Amino acid sequence: MRITIVGTGYVGLVTGTCFAESGMIVTCVDVDNKKIEKLNSGEVPIFEPGLEQLIERNVKKERLFFTTSLKDCIDDSEAIFIAVGTPPDEDGSADLKYVLSVAGEIGRYLNHYTVVVTKSTVPIGTAKKVKAAVQIELEKRKVNVVFDIASNPEFLKEGNAIEDFLKPDRIVLGIESEEAEKTMQKLYKPFLLNGHPLLFMDIPSAELTKYAANAMLATKISFMNEIANLCDVVGADVNMVRKGIGSDPRIGNKFLYPGVGYGGSCFPKDVKALIKTAKDFQKPLEILTAVENVNMRQKEVLIKKIKSHFKNDIKGKSFGIWGLSFKPQTDDMRDAPSLVIIDHLLSEGCNVSVYDPVAIEECKRRLGSKVKYAKDQYEAIIDVDALILVTEWSEFRIPNFNVMEKLMKNKLVFDGRNIFDPVEMGEFGFTYYSIGRKTVNV
Repeated sequence: MRITIVGTGYVGLVTGTCFAESGMIVTCVDVDNKKIEKLNSGEVPIFEPGLEQLIERNVKKERLFFTTSLKDCIDDSEAIFIAVGTPPDEDGSADLKYVLSVAGEIGRYLNHYTVVVTKSTVPIGTAKKVKAAVQIELEKRKVNVVFDIASNPEFLKEGNAIEDFLKPDRIVLGIESEEAEKTMQKLYKPFLLNGHPLLFMDIPSAELTKYAANAMLATKISFMNEIANLCDVVGADVNMVRKGIGSDPRIGNKFLYPGVGYGGSCFPKDVKALIKTAKDFQKPLEILTAVENVNMRQKEVLIKKIKSHFKNDIKGKSFGIWGLSFKPQTDDMRDAPSLVIIDHLLSEGCNVSVYDPVAIEECKRRLGSKVKYAKDQYEAIIDVDALILVTEWSEFRIPNFNVMEKLMKNKLVFDGRNIFDPVEMGEFGFTYYSIGRKTVNV
């Protein structure tokens, strides 16, 4: 089976590579010449554990190809996936110009039955717009080519995307015909051997499922952050509360970890887009609006603790930051809490040193020379007034506290992910602030 993936960003590249791994012949298309040249030379433009090796293997087996020409691969494709970016507009809605541009190009070259699949996260009603864009170009050519539209939202977690694709919790497919269902059934057959559910539904339901899933997870995060903030003032321990409610099977224990807010390419964008869609249909989502507001405030929770500790006088203070990406196992800094924290510190006249295992280059692209870049986590805390932990990378979990004591000006830690034990921090002589747990003052 031959398929085409348009877009070699995070979703498109992982999707195409994993389909190739299942034995299909996949061509990934992108308008970015430099990106395609890099991929053809073996250079992977994104960081995702295991992806580079998977790409190398499937290129060698001649199952995975990269090109800038959609025209050259349409004739052989049984399905064409649109996996281009949908950046948010100023009003929070998803910008569909890239999606519809690809749809128009498909219509200019399509000559046989094909299923056109929206893989990008798109608002409800996008499939209709994609179908219309394809049809307009077919009519301009005065040809009658039968095609179908399908919606196949992705549920990939950055840092675990390959496992998520190869062993999915569920595969959601919005279809409009039996022929499209047969094609998509054939496409996903290799991934169903372990009993993973393939859920066929109407297209609007599939489009909404993606947004609803991310909105629910974002809601759990913001809810737990609100509970953590309440714990701070009433003297409760949010870890105990989390375990208490997480043991209820109706609630579950995932996405109940408090911190400095969610970020990344999905949750912030998708929550905004769903809020905007609801407003357009005059059905405002009050809970989700509150979720977004809580998340924005939560990104500043450590700043408030820092300023309170220093009695609102932090000008000239030095801070070391561990973790820049919005979560571990990725270099993605889109809407990362670290950016909010760094920006606030810099605006107050502070000196900032940063370290992240993989996101340093991305931070340099975003912040340039505004901060000092450390080669490792310990260099980032030399002579600092305090350490701020923002991203819970594994290598930060068991640091050498004796080394930290010698390097830091003050034995002061602000933990935005609750990865350290307050009792242990007190035993090592550190003043320790976390989220929703008792502060250790030494």
